[in-house]
Amino acid sequence: MAANDNVLMARFGQYIDATDVQAYCKQEGYEGLKHVVSLAEPADFLDELDTAMLRGRGGAGYPLGKKWRHLFYSENDPKYIVCNADEGEPGTFKDKALLEYDPLAVIEGMTIAGYMFGSPQGYIYIRGEYRNLHRRFTQALEHARQANFLGENILGVAGFNYDIKIISGAGAYVCGENSALLNSIEGKTGRPRVKPPHLADVGLYQKPTLVNNVESYADVPVIARMGGQAFLDLGTEDGGGTKLICLSGHVKNRGLYEVKLGTPIHEILYSPNYGGGSSTGRPLKFIHFGGQSGPIGGVAELDDCAYSYDGLSAHDLTIGSGAIVVMDDSVNMVDYLTSVAEFFAHESCGKCTPCRIGSLRILETLQLFQRRDAVPGDLEVFESMLTHVTQLSACGLGQSIATSMVSGMALCPDEFEQAINWALPKRQEVSW
Repeated sequence: MAANDNVLMARFGQYIDATDVQAYCKQEGYEGLKHVVSLAEPADFLDELDTAMLRGRGGAGYPLGKKWRHLFYSENDPKYIVCNADEGEPGTFKDKALLEYDPLAVIEGMTIAGYMFGSPQGYIYIRGEYRNLHRRFTQALEHARQANFLGENILGVAGFNYDIKIISGAGAYVCGENSALLNSIEGKTGRPRVKPPHLADVGLYQKPTLVNNVESYADVPVIARMGGQAFLDLGTEDGGGTKLICLSGHVKNRGLYEVKLGTPIHEILYSPNYGGGSSTGRPLKFIHFGGQSGPIGGVAELDDCAYSYDGLSAHDLTIGSGAIVVMDDSVNMVDYLTSVAEFFAHESCGKCTPCRIGSLRILETLQLFQRRDAVPGDLEVFESMLTHVTQLSACGLGQSIATSMVSGMALCPDEFEQAINWALPKRQEVSW
């Protein structure tokens, strides 16, 4: 996708100060908000969201229109708007770029939501490690207030009173889970809640709450400006628009790119406009999609696959957060998955036993394979362990640990078999 065809990155670097409201407005800024405010019925915009088929860009891919419609018809008040900027998925750095280079687009998207739901207050939960972005986003909020795009009677509309507050995270990966994020905003320990009830009914301060990702909010003004059908046409029938992707690993051109959904993965990997091929000169072996919690696919099997929700789903893969980590054939799958397991063991919040203990046992078992100390039967025990942790964990962190493990084992079963010391006897089973 050529730079001049960008939608979300169209304003990146176009003016000196990304918090300058006047400069933002000269490049279609706040046109989306003005359009939504001008509608005779705010519910009409829900129809545009449905047509656009914008699927949540935080990882789950749930249709935004359905989520907004659920909250719109919730009878309880007040309703809160929350932006999840706790970008903790390794290999993902798109939200950081939006907050740095186009913060007013995120603010505009949140303000549209504030108008739609009659919300008095929005919150953006920014990852603690993004300290340098707090000052910039604070400045962007202040400039929006000064220009009457936040505060009281926004755009001269009586009763349209809405503001946004920044909440600083403390670097907990689990707070990327929406209910854990809301607990953290309330000053509680950032651990997930039991659901149901759903957040659209009982969310922040026990009130109906909308939680969306940074990229999702940045897409909302785009849909308001161009219309749902035009946005859908940028992508595919199963998911409209463009997607910010984060290319890293063994590709020449590592970085952030914006692609139309439906772009061939082969083009993303090898085109000089994107990945540019292998950075090491060795054949590319596998791709880890969507961060540590995402699945792994073999490069050879994806040669004719499109980067779209349905395209990847046909290969048991997902878009997730937009991370695309590429590894060449020098990387052993056991070694790679051990590093993934280290991340999960470190980030488990400890609320539930299956994840707290299971993540550590998964890591220890992988280290046995890595040292070639595994014995016959260990692979079966490992697979059973993954099943139990997935089925019994309280939230998406524990439930997704097995995703990369299972897909990695399916892709490279021989590397696990070779890690077993067949000369050693099977471990004696422990009777509980």
